[in-house]
Amino acid sequence: MSRDRGPRRLRRLDRSALTAATVTVLSMTASGCVVVHGEREVLPATTRAEAAKALQQFTNAYNAADKAYDSSLDAAHVTGALGAIDAARLKAGKANSPSGNASHTPLKLSDVTYTIPKKAGWPRWFVADAAGNKGGTARWLLVFTRDGLNEPFQVAYLTLVAEGKVPEFKKDADGWAEAVPANSTGLATEPGDLSKDYTSYLKNGAGDVFADGTHTSVWRADRAKDAIRPGLATQYIDAPLANDAYAPLALRTKDGGALVFFATHHYVKETAHSGTSVPSPGAAVLALTTGEIKQSLMMEFVSNEVALDPPKGADDRQVDVIGRIQGLTSAQGS
Repeated sequence: MSRDRGPRRLRRLDRSALTAATVTVLSMTASGCVVVHGEREVLPATTRAEAAKALQQFTNAYNAADKAYDSSLDAAHVTGALGAIDAARLKAGKANSPSGNASHTPLKLSDVTYTIPKKAGWPRWFVADAAGNKGGTARWLLVFTRDGLNEPFQVAYLTLVAEGKVPEFKKDADGWAEAVPANSTGLATEPGDLSKDYTSYLKNGAGDVFADGTHTSVWRADRAKDAIRPGLATQYIDAPLANDAYAPLALRTKDGGALVFFATHHYVKETAHSGTSVPSPGAAVLALTTGEIKQSLMMEFVSNEVALDPPKGADDRQVDVIGRIQGLTSAQGS
């Protein structure tokens, strides 16, 4: 299911060595007791073998949950943006098909490359880049994260990126990648600001932070068209989502920039003109809707994006959003 593009030394780092380096170690010296805190040590997030195991566990759980429309079956393997999107999708599926997913096709991932950053502190995380049996030729990018050595890896971000768009990453002599801090100032935009900047851009289109593309200028144009449908007013509210499990994660690219994963929150309110009603939203939306839909429907979405953030001073200094997956998480009728 995987292939190792890293050096042989990477394969020799086993779980016991990583665990021993991570936990607190007491070392007696002539001057007394010296304490080394694992959470302060700069270490690889995991081993390649553990990364492959985490991917297999996620895939098995994801398929089981999708087949049964039961979020309890993969809840331990998802978090953050993907967790919110996946739980709502399964809830809607269960409501409309209590016996399970009759059209279930197991997800199969292959041709996997693991990019594992070396860093201090938690969370520790890594990226799996894979080919999937769904989504055509697009690459599946999954970000696994955990907050402690005894906790399982969970997928916080899942995006599909066009083939050839995944950049090369900067790696050290041992094959470990470099995590970029959220407050890094060496990029066109700090990773920690991308969620806020992106939602501001969607609201007013101002500034030159983002390059034109499917998930920026084209999306804004599509929303502008939808906002003026006859008999129906549509409003959009966009909000940043960047705390806790939704915090952005970034990897240093070979050109000095970063590949950044981040999340956003979106609300779409449809209001019918007087004397008319909101068009039926469909079974999946209705399954997540509370209240009675009379003249308006407010839908809540969570989205996760991945973007190329160039180094500061580069000729092309605009952030390129290269992938986005969005899911409805709830709705309210009134």
